[in-house]
Amino acid sequence: MTDKLIIFDTTLRDGEQSPGASMTRDEKLRIARQLERLRVNVIEAGFAASSNGDFECVQAIANTIKESTVCSLSRANDRDIARAAEALKGAASGRIHTFIATSPLHMEKKLRMTPDEVFEQAKLAVRFARNLMGDIEFSAEDGYRSDIDFLARICEAVIKEGATTINIPDTVGYAIPELYGEFIRTLREKVPNSDQAIWSVHCHNDLGMAVANSLAGVKIGGARQVECTINGLGERAGNCSLEEIVMAVKTRKDYFGLEVDIDTTQIVPASKMVSHTTGFVVQPNKAVVGANAFAHASGIHQDGVLKARDTYEIMRAEDVGWSANKIVLGKLSGRNAFKQRLQELGVMLESEGEIMAAFARFKDLADRKSEIFDEDILALVSDESVTAEKEQYGFISLAQHSETGEMPHAKIVLTVDGQEVHGESDGNGPVDASLKAIESQVNSGAEMILYSVNAISGSTESQGEVTVRLQNSGRVVNGVGADPDIVVASAKAYINALNKLHDKSDRVAAQF
Repeated sequence: MTDKLIIFDTTLRDGEQSPGASMTRDEKLRIARQLERLRVNVIEAGFAASSNGDFECVQAIANTIKESTVCSLSRANDRDIARAAEALKGAASGRIHTFIATSPLHMEKKLRMTPDEVFEQAKLAVRFARNLMGDIEFSAEDGYRSDIDFLARICEAVIKEGATTINIPDTVGYAIPELYGEFIRTLREKVPNSDQAIWSVHCHNDLGMAVANSLAGVKIGGARQVECTINGLGERAGNCSLEEIVMAVKTRKDYFGLEVDIDTTQIVPASKMVSHTTGFVVQPNKAVVGANAFAHASGIHQDGVLKARDTYEIMRAEDVGWSANKIVLGKLSGRNAFKQRLQELGVMLESEGEIMAAFARFKDLADRKSEIFDEDILALVSDESVTAEKEQYGFISLAQHSETGEMPHAKIVLTVDGQEVHGESDGNGPVDASLKAIESQVNSGAEMILYSVNAISGSTESQGEVTVRLQNSGRVVNGVGADPDIVVASAKAYINALNKLHDKSDRVAAQF
């Protein structure tokens, strides 16, 4: 039993399954670099067999990341496993992660397979994977609701076939901490060769207990790997939150007695990057990374903190990266300083032209906004990466007029498949008028199911970050836009979402 806890981050795979949270190749690469700076042990880069786009993302991350193990998910079949191995070929350290459902409900209703058939397929899949790569993880989907004797039989067999990590997920967030911890411990006791593999937990948050269940799996069950995501991102109620797991283990080392490799000062930068990229805003009272996580409003609390910080603070804000939110550049800053800051933020622009275009946007922003923060830079670079790609729709300019007692009116100039078009419309407000002006030219037929505004940094001069969620023909996408003008940010977010709707790349869903 090791005294080290392995942190397995699945933000780029399971986290991306949140409705509308899909990311581009460049966005995934940027987050992967930040996860490497965070010193995550394993980065699950995606599900290579799900689409050509996901294969390319896994491949690009495998070829880029040097310090963390890069992992690809695969179903328990030869095609998926071979595709994962091919994508991981350039990795300094690679892992194939194969899974199959083991609960009676999933085997009967979803797989339509008998337990013996599932047992044989699991064995064959791990055997095939082990011949392609040395590091193999096996997951029993819906493991917590599986018959424990059947599950023990499968785990023993796949370890014999070469699985080096065994993951027992609480796929539907049904577990209770004490019961889940005991389940993991009992399962390990039933598997004769359990000491030949690392045991892992992967918990969903449907009842709000993903972190508690994961910690119980570690403390009671003896698991030494936790699968988690930045900000707890994930479909339905999300996944186990990386930042909460890490800080719980570090803060209560007296109880857990475990070490983690994580550089905690990179937690808040990672949180902000993922939030901005996906459009999923972090709630202010979120543990560790919420805006209020280290705020003290009560007079009694304030008095205590001023006298001695540890009266009410069990962690220091700077230890998790809050001190990083500082002014970094201004309008007198030069191109080299800007380029250096991009590198520090994990943004690697591939050509000199892209750097110059991003720098021009930075100078334009600096003329309108005297204080520029890291978040502003990430926002403008994200906008640049969107416009640099060949998109169906592109934003050029917006003019709108609104005054009390008058119907707001907006005029939009945008590109549709490279051709400049003009639209205009009235609306209930300037944002409504602007989005209707866009629709007058694109006629998407999409339904807006979310509109959210968030200040990127904390002043009235701040850029506004707008998230728009659209739904059409069963597809759900998020669009994100940032600008000091909220109406312009809204138009950019709407166009960003339209472009994602236009991208018809198929994906195979995978969840455990």
